[in-house]
Amino acid sequence: MQSELFASENMAQPATAPGMTRQNSKSLKYAVNGECYARQGAMIAFRGNLQFERQSQGVGNFIKRSVTGEGLALMAVRGQGEAWFAHQGANCFIVDFAHGDALTVNGRNVLCFDASLSYEIKMVKGAGMAGGGLFNCLFTGQGRLGVVCDGDPIVIPVSPQAPVFVDTDAVVGWSAALHTSLHRSQSIGSMIRGGSGEAVQLKLEGEGFVVVRPSETRPAGQAA
Repeated sequence: MQSELFASENMAQPATAPGMTRQNSKSLKYAVNGECYARQGAMIAFRGNLQFERQSQGVGNFIKRSVTGEGLALMAVRGQGEAWFAHQGANCFIVDFAHGDALTVNGRNVLCFDASLSYEIKMVKGAGMAGGGLFNCLFTGQGRLGVVCDGDPIVIPVSPQAPVFVDTDAVVGWSAALHTSLHRSQSIGSMIRGGSGEAVQLKLEGEGFVVVRPSETRPAGQAA
């Protein structure tokens, strides 16, 4: 049987070392030798002796997620084998963390990560409940994090001289050291008249970067 379907770049090859690699632009492969974590429902295939278990987020994180509808539903992947992860055909990227690195990521953009990374749901400083209770995921430690993005990401540098304002529905993540606050770009009078649809943004100040996706539309059935 012959077809371009069977091109070499489409063929899954045995892993040469444990850990996360990029299968293609839309999926990641994880060679598990022990444990890793992934968003629930993200596994598209696996081989080997693997078990998938729903991961408790802890009482505090559960309360935050129940109140806001945000956060990240995780599963632990344990054993020895290979698993492939993807989410709704989004582009996949791997972020390498060295000691001292910290990144804030929107829960909807997390795909999978090493068990060596620490994960915590944090409220976006300055947002409060007025911003819909913006809770994102803070990752620290050493290891690899797999993220997804609808479309090609845009990485925007942030400096003390040039703060950046982003739509809260478009933001993927940002340097954890940045200061965040809500910025209202419309006057009350404009909002009463119907407004522009761009009433409130997340303002990021300091030294670092912010990543946004080229869309502020939420996929059907997906929570913020």
